[in-house]
Amino acid sequence: MRLGLSLGYQTAWSTPADHLAFAQEADRLGYSVVWAAEAYGSDSPSMLAWMAGQTERIDLGSAVMQIPARTPAMTAMTAATIDALSGGRFRLGLGVSGPQVSEGWHGVRFAKPLARTREFVDIVKLAVARKSVAYDGEFYTLPLPDGPGKALKLGFHPPREHIPIYLAAVGPKNLELAGEIADGWLAIFYAPEFAEEQLASVRAGRAKAGKELAGFDVVPSVPVVVGDDIATCAELVRWYAALYVGGMGSRQQNFYNQLATRMGYGDAAREVQDLYLAKRQRDAAAAVPLEFIDRTSLLGPKERIAERMREYAAAGVTTLSVTLFAADRDSGVQTLRTVAEALDLSGVGE
Repeated sequence: MRLGLSLGYQTAWSTPADHLAFAQEADRLGYSVVWAAEAYGSDSPSMLAWMAGQTERIDLGSAVMQIPARTPAMTAMTAATIDALSGGRFRLGLGVSGPQVSEGWHGVRFAKPLARTREFVDIVKLAVARKSVAYDGEFYTLPLPDGPGKALKLGFHPPREHIPIYLAAVGPKNLELAGEIADGWLAIFYAPEFAEEQLASVRAGRAKAGKELAGFDVVPSVPVVVGDDIATCAELVRWYAALYVGGMGSRQQNFYNQLATRMGYGDAAREVQDLYLAKRQRDAAAAVPLEFIDRTSLLGPKERIAERMREYAAAGVTTLSVTLFAADRDSGVQTLRTVAEALDLSGVGE
């Protein structure tokens, strides 16, 4: 199992300089990849291109580039450019976002996200491989049939003809699609105790493509808080869990709430959502079960984190990407070092 670093996106309590410092420390420590995110604020490719010139070995991944935000061709151009800038270190993580962001921010209908993703990935693969991009799909028709457009090839030679593609997936059908058409899966709220059901969907997709799970990168983003008391560590993660389970999407369509329900936390998930949507965020955070946070995070002293790493590796994780819940830059850097030490202690590192 390898280590990754999930930076997320820029927030009121983070700076680009902080994120760069974390990425550079992860690079020095031998982490395999650093991921940057986007929602409706900072974008991921700008951050990654900036880091590409200031890191040496670590891969740079988008987690994610939003499918409704760009055309497939523009996504391929961006991916190929960052891959060239970084000397072949880019990983393209894609996701459909959610209905509120897709339709409210990007003005793109959210309907049929799986079919749209399949077409999108098809076109990205064509473009990155420098094949003529001609496509006749439900969502994308290239070139347009009634105008002067013609099928074009990517206008330069990137370092690789195939850039690894990852899908952010939560539901069973999306997990199956990831297994079928992608090289890896970007997971959230991944609990080793629940992983087999999710991996079964991935395996079904791999089987459709005539492949096995071996070689497929399973990449959960896992909060990490180092400390002596588990409950105290969990307090730092509560707001994050409440945001996703309670407020990321509408009452009718919240994929993370549905995931928590499938994991056996249905009553708590409903309570967290009710409180969050009633603008009682503090109460929503308090209602997130400690067990749910502990099962989906790395909490406690180094030895306990190492033990938990063994469980993640046994549950199919190939790249464990940690999300830092640290008060400042220095404590974040120290957490990265402790996580690296824990992996050595666990005996499951590559």
